Amino acid sequence: MTAIAPISPDAQDLPSLIDRAASTLAGAKTAAEVLEARDMAGLAYDVAKRAARLQRAKSAHDDLVAAAHRAQAHALEIEARAKRRLADEYDAAQARGEVKRNGGNRSSVEDRNTASAADLGLRRDQIHEARQIRDAEAAEPGIVRRALNERLEQGEEPTRAALRKMVVAAARRGMRPQRPASRLNPLHVPPTPERAAWQHVTGTFRAFAEWATDENLALARQGMREARDDPFHHLDARAIARGAAVFTRIKEWFDAQ
Repeated sequence: MTAIAPISPDAQDLPSLIDRAASTLAGAKTAAEVLEARDMAGLAYDVAKRAARLQRAKSAHDDLVAAAHRAQAHALEIEARAKRRLADEYDAAQARGEVKRNGGNRSSVEDRNTASAADLGLRRDQIHEARQIRDAEAAEPGIVRRALNERLEQGEEPTRAALRKMVVAAARRGMRPQRPASRLNPLHVPPTPERAAWQHVTGTFRAFAEWATDENLALARQGMREARDDPFHHLDARAIARGAAVFTRIKEWFDAQ
C-alpha cells in the first residue's frame, strides 16, 4: 500500500483531511498519486466513522451526528473516484503489458519481468471492486453520489458496505444484454455512444431547467445561506464552480455553430 505523507497536526480535522484527499486526486498524474488520494480518503472515512460513533455514544445532538455522516459521504465519494481511476490505470497498464493479466503468480520468463498486482500495492479483490465502481458509474452515471445522498436523506450512516451493495447492483444491471429493438418500432436504431453522450447532456440540462422554478431556486438560495457554516460548504461551492464551467463550455459549442 502507498505510504501517506505525514499530516500536520493542524490538518487533523475532518474538513482538512477531506479537502486534502480531493486536492490530491484532482492533481494526480500517476497511479501512485491516485493510490495516495484513495488512502487519504479512506483515512478521512475512518475518522468520520469514529466521530459519528462517538457522537452517538455521547447522545449528541442530531446535527453533530449528521455532520459526521456527511463527512463520511464526502470521503466515500472521493475514495470511489480514486478507485475508478485506479481501475482505468490498471487496465491500461495490463494492455501495455506492464502488469500481469491474471495479476497473480509469475509462471514464465516474460511474467517474471512483469509487475503483479501485489507489486503495485493492490489486492485482486481491490481491483475487482474498483472495476465494479467504474462499470456502475458507466452504466448509471452519478450512482455513487445518489446512493450516498439516499442514505443521508434517510438519516442512515453512509457506509462502504451500503455503497458497495448499490454499486454491485448497478454494475450487474449494466452487464445485462441490451434489449432488442422494440417490435412496435422495427425501424428503431440504438444511438451511437456519441449520440448517447449528447442525450445524457441534454437530459441533464432539461431536467434541471424543469426543476429550477422560481420557488425551488428561492428554497435553494435559502438552503445555501443556511449551509454557510457547514464545514464542507467550500466543497459544494467548488463542485458548483466546476459544473458552471462545464455548462458554459457546452453553451459555447452552440454559440460557435
